[in-house]
Amino acid sequence: MPRNLDLTSLRAFVAVVDAGGVTKASGFLNLTQSAVSMQLKRLEEALDVALFNRAERKLNLTGAGEQMLSYARRMLELNDEVLGRLTAKEYEGEISLGVPHDVVYPAIPEVLQRFNKAFPRMKVQLLSMGTINLKAAFARGEIDVILTTEEDLDRGGETLLERPMVWVGAQNGQMWRQRPLRLALEDACIFRGPALSALDAAGISWEMAVEADSIRTVEATVSADLAVHAIIEGTESPYAEKIEHNGALPALPRIQINMYRSELKRTEPLDSLVDFLRQSYRAM
Repeated sequence: MPRNLDLTSLRAFVAVVDAGGVTKASGFLNLTQSAVSMQLKRLEEALDVALFNRAERKLNLTGAGEQMLSYARRMLELNDEVLGRLTAKEYEGEISLGVPHDVVYPAIPEVLQRFNKAFPRMKVQLLSMGTINLKAAFARGEIDVILTTEEDLDRGGETLLERPMVWVGAQNGQMWRQRPLRLALEDACIFRGPALSALDAAGISWEMAVEADSIRTVEATVSADLAVHAIIEGTESPYAEKIEHNGALPALPRIQINMYRSELKRTEPLDSLVDFLRQSYRAM
């Protein structure tokens, strides 16, 4: 009686190899680590071979594992091709997108609107947090694509936009003239260090108007003209405006908006979302 290989086990096997471990692969597959490990065990039992050399700390394939990887990729590609050609192009499911609070405006609402028109039955789970937390979640395989605000680009990323940081305050506000300069910056904000360093180098005294871990608290404080904030030029919220200080405040460094996407999910909706992000930020 012929035996059949389980495609779910093959997909778990390929994901573990591509991700470099069970932990990250489990996030991309939306399975628990134990479930992924069980799929690998089932595949090895079905083949009656060891696919990984478990005597080494680093995850390495055995000779049989390397051979199986080639077969598994071909089988999954054929499976996905059949489903893509013979089933309706009405995609369903969910994509997770992580974006720092500071760069949600003005691009993300437009991107979400375009994506919804192209894939009305797909859901985008928008996660907003700081760059450090986004990169940690992405490394665990919990988010499909993230944007970050950084001074440099890490391996595997793509720079969408590079612009200087600017000082922002309330519309028609005057708080920026006060000394010590009152600031509103999130505790884990990546802009905090460069802003404080620039003020110190310019000999401008400053104080924190609020210690916050929420962008909403920062926005409320700034819009009330109780403090100033630092962001990437062109990403001002509707509640603030760029301060035209004519040199009264120090220049700030340039910051990159970078994008990192999962290489374990190569689907048309995710590819389209990535393209929409590229187009919107580069149009800025």
